[in-house]
Amino acid sequence: MAATKNSAAPAVLSARALNRATLERQLLLRRTAMPAKDAVAHLVGLQAQNTRPPYYQLCARLDGFVPAELAALMESREVARIVTLRSTIHLHTADDVLGLRPLVQPARDRELRMFRAGLTGVDLDRLRSLAAGLVAERPRTPKELREALGAEWPGADPRALGTAARCLLPLVQTTPRGVWGRSGQVALTTAERWLGTAARQALTPDAVVLRYLAAFGPASVKDMQVWAGLTRMREVFERLRPGLVTFRDEHGAELFDLPDAPRPAEDTPAPPRFLPEFDNVLLGHADRSRVIPPRFHGRNGNGNQTYGTVLVDGFLGAVWRQDGPGRPGAHPSVLTVQPLSTLGPAERDAVAEEARRMLSVMAEPGAADTCDIRFATFVDFG
Repeated sequence: MAATKNSAAPAVLSARALNRATLERQLLLRRTAMPAKDAVAHLVGLQAQNTRPPYYQLCARLDGFVPAELAALMESREVARIVTLRSTIHLHTADDVLGLRPLVQPARDRELRMFRAGLTGVDLDRLRSLAAGLVAERPRTPKELREALGAEWPGADPRALGTAARCLLPLVQTTPRGVWGRSGQVALTTAERWLGTAARQALTPDAVVLRYLAAFGPASVKDMQVWAGLTRMREVFERLRPGLVTFRDEHGAELFDLPDAPRPAEDTPAPPRFLPEFDNVLLGHADRSRVIPPRFHGRNGNGNQTYGTVLVDGFLGAVWRQDGPGRPGAHPSVLTVQPLSTLGPAERDAVAEEARRMLSVMAEPGAADTCDIRFATFVDFG
């Protein structure tokens, strides 16, 4: 759909048009053979609150992806897990760890102020220096860090001390935590020490807005602020406005976009996709109706537990989870798909085919053949 840079009446994009544009930017409309590291950079990181979702996010998006590819990037320290966007753990390239983390420091400062009651009498400069020295000696678990800081300030709230260290320092989670096929407790050190490089100047807000639009656009100022956990971004968009195009959504909100970014027709086919919990395509906008129909709002989660999501015709259409070991010779695992509305026979077949593809990539050799794919009515997974 055409748009103009200075039109008094920008074109209106329907929810389906926004859906198709977003899926294309998110590599979910058609898979690409892009290397995993390039995909992590393009998507400006992968939500990694849990350890397995980044692998499933790339499985849904990349042709030829295998979990070992991302695991190798983690072990070679080309990507790392760190708290950034929305105060949650994300998997970023090393360059983005060093450049994005200082950009979101204002959000860490706001978070730190929420814990000020538990930090009475604590010298934050001293805390920063002490915590940096502790994790420089060796990676520390959060418990070890809290206990060491608590010895210095026994009257402070241990949780507040740990949060302060995370807010004041760019602490990454070291491997083997997050490596596919391995396990390990959370252990923290500074980004500079883990990546073997000096601290870097923050990415500019302008650059990050442009990257956000490339991966999530068209989008509003509020969309970007919710995605990043930042405020006062209006002036950045206004500064960039001459080089952008604008639209309106069906509710009248102004949307910004890159002039040459893809905006497929709203009737472009969107094959089913299995996404993990906390996929950024579900969290990257203030108005999530471009992916989550309003009638299904809240149906892909229950309190602190969020289910895997199945996109059907581009929108949230079902939730899923896999139970059982799924190992050759073991009791077969079960992958349960629970549609949120009635699926026609062709849709069910397409969803089942996509489930088998996902299992063939993500399961241990031979396990996909023993997994039982079931459809069920929507019930609480909890």
